Amino acid sequence: MFKTLDEARAFFSDDRFATENGMTLDELDGEHAVTSVILSARHRNAIGGIMGGVIFTLADFAFAALTNDRERIAVAQQVSINYLSASKGERLIATARYRKDGRHSCIVIVDVTDEAGRDIAQFVGTGFKLK
Repeated sequence: MFKTLDEARAFFSDDRFATENGMTLDELDGEHAVTSVILSARHRNAIGGIMGGVIFTLADFAFAALTNDRERIAVAQQVSINYLSASKGERLIATARYRKDGRHSCIVIVDVTDEAGRDIAQFVGTGFKLK
């Protein structure tokens, strides 16, 4: 679908919830997608931790980039996330890879880490491919 990373970034600039919260598309090659966010005060909850919704949105953004980089558009049919540990860094990175890429559906694993490589969360998404 996308010939270049810049073309993909232009398309996903309309994914305003992610982009207006500082999330960027860093890599995309049809086999994996990487998104990231530099954390700031707006990403924190009342006790100073990173909001779970920030982590979920970053993972969902990577899922969307990966599953929409093929001939067909895909939408999330079911997703789950396991939060593994608190981030100690200032940047989160989400890496999405296909576990299965079928004709009508796909399974994607998204690992979220901080810049030190600490495991923050794992997101598993089932995508349904539209016509």
